[in-house]
Amino acid sequence: MRKHKIIQVLVLVIALVPSLLMAQAVEKNSLSLNLKYYNDNNITHHLLVQAKSKIDGKFQQIPNIPVEFYITTDADKANLLGKGITNGKGEALIEIPPTAKMEWLKSPNQTFVVTAAATKNFDDAKGELAITKAKLKIDTAEGRMITAKIVALVDTTWKPIAAVDVIVGVRRLGGILNANETQTYPTDSATGGVTAEFKRDSIPGDQKGNIVLVASVVDNETYGNLTAEMVVPWGKKSVYMTNFDHRTLFARRGHSPFWLEILAYTIVVGVWSVIIFLLVQIKNIKKLGVE
Repeated sequence: MRKHKIIQVLVLVIALVPSLLMAQAVEKNSLSLNLKYYNDNNITHHLLVQAKSKIDGKFQQIPNIPVEFYITTDADKANLLGKGITNGKGEALIEIPPTAKMEWLKSPNQTFVVTAAATKNFDDAKGELAITKAKLKIDTAEGRMITAKIVALVDTTWKPIAAVDVIVGVRRLGGILNANETQTYPTDSATGGVTAEFKRDSIPGDQKGNIVLVASVVDNETYGNLTAEMVVPWGKKSVYMTNFDHRTLFARRGHSPFWLEILAYTIVVGVWSVIIFLLVQIKNIKKLGVE
């Protein structure tokens, strides 16, 4: 009888093992890889991937996901551009290396692929991005006018592109400050260009008054992210002044204001005078007690 019960328990365990394995497999979340392309001043090109997953009904950035970047639709080792691991924001970035030049020059259109292998908590994933090669150029005109132009590679010819929104402004620490009240400018059909008037006359520059003008295309479905920069002396000159060798409240040691030093020394002398006076009085009291 006891032997029969043991056999029943073993059969039940064996029957439950596949169910437990399936339950563990179901707990894995699907991973979404969003790939972006950046052309920086027509000099360097880089790719950025954002890893996200829907957890508890909300999309969240997923860190520590190993990813691989490829050029062309074939995720073959010969087309590997580089590898990375997503950071705390769920992002990983690589610069397109010079070794991809031959593949890059084959066509006016280019496709990039990013892949992520399956992990303990997420299924494997793949993301693709197809772009048309384009360039963004920036220049200035008389009267502090900023011009920007977009050209795209059609067959073997660079042609102007219309109806692309361009942000024109000046680079600051927090991003791009618009050149005036207008947020974006659509390129025209004739030249693929835009013109913006610079109205930030009082903006501070470096010691020579230089500032960096920026024209930018953000997350365009066809051309990706394009940026062009130009240095111009349109800002206010910044004169760097230091109080290192002057007597100020926050100066280095030995350079504090005279009034502060007099106040501090007066307090120290006053406190020690009271202490010495009390010690003398205590000594006198002891003498009186002995007599």
